[in-house]
Amino acid sequence: MHPLKRLSTYAASYRRDFRLASLYSVLNKFFDILPEVLIGAAVDVVVTGEQSFLARTVFGAMGITQVWHQLLALGALNVLIWGGESLFEYLYQLKWRGLAQDLQHDLRLDTYRHVQRLEMAYFENQRTGNLMSILNDDINQMERFLNGGANQIIQVLCSSIMVSAVFFALQPGIAVIALLPVPLILFGTFWFQKRLAPRYASVREAAGDVSARLNNNLLGLATIKAFATEGMEADHIAQASNGYRQANASAIRLSAAITPVIRIAILSGFTATLLYGGWLTLHGELAVGAYSVLVFLTQRLLWPMTGLADVADMYQRSMAAIDRSMRLLDTPIAIPYEGEHFPATSVRGNLSLVGVQFAYDAHADTPTLHPMDLDIPEGKTTAFVGTTGSGKSTLVKLLLRFYAPQHGRILLDGKDIASLNLQDLRRAIGYVSQDTFLTDGTVADNIAYGAVGATEEQIAQAAQAAECMEFIDKLPVGFATRIGERGQKLSGGQRQRLALARAILKNPPILILDEATSAVDNETEAAIQRSLDVVSRNRTTIVIAHRLSTVRQADCIHLMEGGRIVESGTHDALLLRNGGYAALWRLQTGERGV
Repeated sequence: MHPLKRLSTYAASYRRDFRLASLYSVLNKFFDILPEVLIGAAVDVVVTGEQSFLARTVFGAMGITQVWHQLLALGALNVLIWGGESLFEYLYQLKWRGLAQDLQHDLRLDTYRHVQRLEMAYFENQRTGNLMSILNDDINQMERFLNGGANQIIQVLCSSIMVSAVFFALQPGIAVIALLPVPLILFGTFWFQKRLAPRYASVREAAGDVSARLNNNLLGLATIKAFATEGMEADHIAQASNGYRQANASAIRLSAAITPVIRIAILSGFTATLLYGGWLTLHGELAVGAYSVLVFLTQRLLWPMTGLADVADMYQRSMAAIDRSMRLLDTPIAIPYEGEHFPATSVRGNLSLVGVQFAYDAHADTPTLHPMDLDIPEGKTTAFVGTTGSGKSTLVKLLLRFYAPQHGRILLDGKDIASLNLQDLRRAIGYVSQDTFLTDGTVADNIAYGAVGATEEQIAQAAQAAECMEFIDKLPVGFATRIGERGQKLSGGQRQRLALARAILKNPPILILDEATSAVDNETEAAIQRSLDVVSRNRTTIVIAHRLSTVRQADCIHLMEGGRIVESGTHDALLLRNGGYAALWRLQTGERGV
């Protein structure tokens, strides 16, 4: 589907605004061409006096035949025409610009909401910077087109029709000559437009590359500085920027040729009108006033068409941008949000995996998780340990439905989680990951994230339970202290404690900690462990850990290797078994035996 048609379908609720904006553009153009007609009428009045065309027709019927009175009437009419032109210029600008703002606002929000609903697998093949480019630059490009380009197209079309009507009324022969360049102009514009489309598609892709590289480097600035690779990364940015420049240069070489071609066509039409109309006037076949009108209107007809070059350029840029935005909006959602609603308070927390098998690449020979049957009892703490790549975190992602298994089912209290409302499922789970996400807000904002309506007292209680008060009390304004983008004003351990406080405030029936203590110091680990000993009571708690010291008190520990559970039991039972878990324990603690 053509991007413009797709945009029209999307913006169906704005059709009335489109019609009004178009009507104001048409009326503005109608009043805009009338002054040229008045000039011709004034010349006719001055030259022919009481025998003027208006004195014999409209003015005569009104009793206005004296030359001065005719000129006064034309002056009054001129004031009304300029007033009408100004009024409708104000109205069309107000309507088009308002429409552009409203539509870009809605499209950006709808696209962002859609992106949030896409499954995590989608983002594995996407760069954040490219998505940022679509959500920001591409949608802004559409706004710029609606701000001015749409009005220009309508007015060029209207002026062509209106001026042509006047031409044929006054002198059909000149009308044909004056209009001869128009097909050439339109053909040339569409010819260029067709060839500009793929070039501007490349420009938008190149812009996405630049945005992706900049986004990646800004997020990794500390690493770039630590490895002294500023020069290398500046070269990478230069390469991406140069690719954008070259893509633009290819489009510019073609778009720059449109205006000269149109000017040549305009020159031929204007010259023909000037000479042929003058010849007819000299031979008495055309009135002087009519000749004046035709000369002025020829310029009014043809000259605005030079703007078609800019319009075509803006149009193709916008169509490429709209196409990318609409393709993103049309991306199918593989894991639907719809399903059976349920309150979090009704969840007991019993989880079961029945024949669950999963691979990030569905065509891979070896799955990430081999067929697995597992029961996670309600109200107990279950831990998963193992080396990197053993499938521990993948299991958590399946429980949260970040991904869907290729085979098998995951049951929550006996119900397949695929049949449950996705947001209700996630509201029933508290999640603390190794990579803590914090907003550029206050300490209180981050603890209350996702807990709408939480009171100051509840926030303070959650912070106390997560042992956050020690560092919060030392902050400049306590809970009201802003912690910077991604919490950069806090240490890693402090960020992790805030994430735990957030999960505690949520008070979910199921709590998941995915490597929550792997990047913190021993003191912070001990603090988090003390908090967990309290908050995990009578709550289904799942702990993913590299450090075995954090899972010693778990009710059941599963050792994973190569996507399979190879050992299960309590800490003491697994040590007595003297298998893989015991070997890991000795490796981490330095013990020589059990």
